This record gives sequence, structure tokens and C-alpha cells, in this order.
Amino acid sequence: MQCEFATINSNKEEIKSIFENTQTIAIIGCSPDPTKASNKVAKYLKDAGFKIFPVYPKEDEILGEKVYKHLSDIPEKIDMVDIFRKPEVIDKIVDEAIKRGDIDTIWTQLGLVNNDAAKKAIDAGMKVVQNNCTKMEHEALF
Repeated sequence: MQCEFATINSNKEEIKSIFENTQTIAIIGCSPDPTKASNKVAKYLKDAGFKIFPVYPKEDEILGEKVYKHLSDIPEKIDMVDIFRKPEVIDKIVDEAIKRGDIDTIWTQLGLVNNDAAKKAIDAGMKVVQNNCTKMEHEALF
């Protein structure tokens, strides 16, 4: 897959609204390594009061939270899916989110863009933020 520019994205007002209406966040690709961005962002979000659900295939616990192997394994409603995975797998994650039917927002981290997946998410009624860091955006807004 070639690098893409985000042609589908939320503006700052929508991003603020997303955070104001989000309580639970599934973090796809949440590393157990505290030096990795996904772990630092997850810790920040947890400390900011969000309930996080780490999704990672090889761990049982990250940041004191139960780890799920797949988005579909999480037994609670998820408001936001925060993605730290390569652009070529975002399609599959969005498909899983659509199948769940209870997700409000798909968020891809810095450097991650998949406009086809974003369009699918929008068409399914979700909000989309691409190529932005949840930690940086939350810090800037709140």
C-alpha cells in the first residue's frame, strides 16, 4: 500500500466532541513495552479517566488491564477504537468494528491513513479521525 493523505477526517470541533462523548477506548496494537508510543498513549488515556481495553495478541495484562486478543472479544460497549496498526490491516479492524455495531469512532494514529477503510466506517455511521495522536489532541483540547 502506498502512503495516503487523509481525505476523510474530522476537524478540531468534531474531535473535541468525540472526546466529550467517549468513555471507553479499545487500543488496537497496545504494546506491553512502556517505551512504545501505544503504551504511552494508553497510559495517558487511562490516567485521563477513559476506560481502556488493550488489544494485543501476546499478553494477558497491560497497564493493569485485561488484554483482549480481538476487538470482538471485548464484552462491553466501545466508544472509540484507537488503532496502532499498519494501514493495510485497518480495513479488517473497521470490518470488525462494523460487525460489532456499537462503535462510535475509528481513530488512526500518526502516520496511519486508510481512506477506503475510513469511507466504510463513515458509511456505517461512525466518526473517523486519521493520522492524529489521541494523546496529543486530548492534551491540546483539555
